[in-house]
Amino acid sequence: MDLILWRHADAESGVPDEERKLTAKGEKQAERMAAWLKENLPRDVVVLASPARRARDTAGALTKKFDAIREIGTSANAQAVLKAAGWPRGDRTVVVVGHQPTLGQTAALAVTGRTGDWSVKKGAIWWIESRGRGEAVVRAVIAPDLLK
Repeated sequence: MDLILWRHADAESGVPDEERKLTAKGEKQAERMAAWLKENLPRDVVVLASPARRARDTAGALTKKFDAIREIGTSANAQAVLKAAGWPRGDRTVVVVGHQPTLGQTAALAVTGRTGDWSVKKGAIWWIESRGRGEAVVRAVIAPDLLK
């Protein structure tokens, strides 16, 4: 199974938190990362997003076919994210579009088996592969400013 953790792109500040939109910078970040993902993802990818607008807008740059689920929302925890994605025994590639600090904690849990406060930059991805027997490999960590 491949798990791609994608932090939502740069968003406006303000309230209500769930309705914050992407900034112009965030739209460019989402488009840039989505273009890279489209070139590198298999066709049968599953995309799950937080119900928060900024996460839905980020996921929408990749595909219009995604599920917005509360298990990945702003109050999610790492265990809930991994369970929603089917990690580590799923049979597909799953893209999770969510929030910090949850995605950093999810990356730490998937890779090391323990939660930790790892940083995921806005608009960036962590691509993690499960190889069975509890082994996880980080395939890529990419921030949108590294892409053209």
